[in-house]
Amino acid sequence: MTQFRELHQASFVMPNAWDAGSAIVLAEAGFAALATTSAGIAFSLGAGDHTLPDGAPAVSVDTMFERIHQISTAVGVPVNGDLEDGYGARPEDVAKTIRRARDAGLAGGNIEDYDGHELYAEELSVERIVAAREAAGPDFVLTARTDGQLLGEPTPLADSIRRANLFREAGADCLYVPGVNDLDQLRTLVSEIDGPLNVVMGLGSSTLTVADVTGAGVTRISLGGSIARAALGFVRRAAEELRAQGTMSFAERQIPQGELNELFARYGARRSS
Repeated sequence: MTQFRELHQASFVMPNAWDAGSAIVLAEAGFAALATTSAGIAFSLGAGDHTLPDGAPAVSVDTMFERIHQISTAVGVPVNGDLEDGYGARPEDVAKTIRRARDAGLAGGNIEDYDGHELYAEELSVERIVAAREAAGPDFVLTARTDGQLLGEPTPLADSIRRANLFREAGADCLYVPGVNDLDQLRTLVSEIDGPLNVVMGLGSSTLTVADVTGAGVTRISLGGSIARAALGFVRRAAEELRAQGTMSFAERQIPQGELNELFARYGARRSS
């Protein structure tokens, strides 16, 4: 776990896996750390990221942690968990989730300040991070996420910055303000938030590159559900080609069976050794 903490002393990219297979492929590509994606896990189970209209998670906490454990044990690199809002409003709920995350083998995890309807009150949000820090112990990297920029009517950026700094004072190691894709605004976040910043890329039509974002001073880049959604997009395009044209050009981009067998066997041997 100290390995994951040390990564935050410089800039790094942390792509998100949704099952053991995707985690192994990403780790084999050479990334020093991975993250889970609650959206990608939900989609792989045929569920929405959140149940409409009430915003509650569509995947149970037990099912989510079963998949998280499969991911964390599949690879030899640190894994950061998408822990939603801590699966409960109360600070003690968040603490329980953090302890469960540690038991699942995670090196770190994100806690959101959004309950599916609205942001938690600021005072309660801070109490939740305090509880998470106490449960996390010294090695677990705690990321506090504030979702004000994702609301239908985004909160002022200054409000998100204030929340992030309050979470830092409460014990968060890394701060996360999703929904900001403008380079000048990212520079503002970096300069005004007192701690390492995580930025999610691959959302919408942003053309920012890793070099752009790290050049602005961002410490950690994640992808959220982007790779999972892209994979499902590939499935849709393959299905449309097969049905409409009867051709299979999509098969040219597959990983050969033997290569996958060897790759997964090698990672399986690492786990059992």
